[in-house]
Amino acid sequence: MYMFENRITIDNREILEEYLNGYEYKTSGLSFSAQYMWRDINMFSWDIIGDYMCISGISHLELEDGIILPFMFPPLTRTGEYDKDSLRETIFRAKEHFEKKGQPFSLRLVPFHLMEIIKEACPEMVFRDDRPNYDYIYLTQDLIDLRGRAYHSKKNHLNYFLRTYDYEYIEMTSDMADDAMKFIAEFNARKEVPEHEMEMLRMEEQAMEDVFRNLEKVGYSAGAILIDGKIEAIAIGGQLGRNTITEHVEKANVNYRGLYQAINNEFCRNVASKAKYINREEDMGIPNLRKAKLSYKPVKLLEKYIGVFK
Repeated sequence: MYMFENRITIDNREILEEYLNGYEYKTSGLSFSAQYMWRDINMFSWDIIGDYMCISGISHLELEDGIILPFMFPPLTRTGEYDKDSLRETIFRAKEHFEKKGQPFSLRLVPFHLMEIIKEACPEMVFRDDRPNYDYIYLTQDLIDLRGRAYHSKKNHLNYFLRTYDYEYIEMTSDMADDAMKFIAEFNARKEVPEHEMEMLRMEEQAMEDVFRNLEKVGYSAGAILIDGKIEAIAIGGQLGRNTITEHVEKANVNYRGLYQAINNEFCRNVASKAKYINREEDMGIPNLRKAKLSYKPVKLLEKYIGVFK
């Protein structure tokens, strides 16, 4: 369900980035690369209400009685400043817009540092913790060096891969889209998951094809590992604020031991000049994914919250 008139497109990238980059939000969903990649799956739409940009979407994770409901990201500022009165006006106008469409209003994916600003403007709102959507943030150099006992297992897998396989890491371009899609199709074919998860993978596959064909236009940082001239692993990320890259996608052929460690390591090496930090997004409450993300020793978990009116 699209709540606002405007869609996320390459043509309106400039105005979207004015607001997405207007403040250090630090949260993985608030970058143009993330908004563009998941725009269809999550039905993102936007409008400018008062002094702020409002972006709405849906989440396939949070259901109310089995129904997918729309939500709104925290309002975005273009100036780097938030005014209590104007922010309050925007939130109430957005709430009215949702209610006219017969939908409950909520703010989701609100980072902790912005929650306090919103609470001051709207003390009627209450917030609850949203642990499945916490972002995992790492020092890029930590993921390159893999030093110390904490990374011993990762280093062993990486060293095995480096000793065993001849490979090439290359920066991806849109000219590689067909080969990249072949890799994605083979990757998904190896998956044995319930039907609803497979449906999500099919939706993701459609999103990835568009991304692969527009890597340069959207400004993604993307890399692939080739073995015997064939793509066997990919990583795709986008700039988030001044000193962070969000890694949106990381996939590797599990038949090659250490390949996941290798693609992560190579990707980090190749974005290190523009990213002190790597944001590896959320774990969605999936136990194995949470374990994997914690195993890379994040320096910070970026807390996010859900806000509703009392």
